[in-house]
Amino acid sequence: MKNVFKILGVFVLLFALTSITSCSRDDDPADNDFFAGTYKGSISYKDSSNDIATDTGEVFVTKIASGTKYNFRFSNSIPDLNGLQFEKQGDNSLVMVGSNALVYVRIDNKELKIYYKADGKTWTANCTR
Repeated sequence: MKNVFKILGVFVLLFALTSITSCSRDDDPADNDFFAGTYKGSISYKDSSNDIATDTGEVFVTKIASGTKYNFRFSNSIPDLNGLQFEKQGDNSLVMVGSNALVYVRIDNKELKIYYKADGKTWTANCTR
């Protein structure tokens, strides 16, 4: 009986690993209801007391909720951008919804570009994956 549980445990572990790594580099965030991926490259943040910039930063992107909200988690102690809501228009074009910020976000399976300015704070990213 113990052998059956060991074999079953191995299958469950393999299934879990397959599920966790299922978002490949070819997955386009605009085409998926849920998405998670890391983009690497130049990132920056500026406000009245901080000025952070690096060419070796990372942005971890997750697409949440009903497939319209994105979270952007920055490295290098840069504050995150959470709950940005987009609407898909045409093929792989996302438009920001209900924002008073100055926003340019372009994301696809290979590239992330961000210019987000609100309340005296500015985030930028020019990254690839």
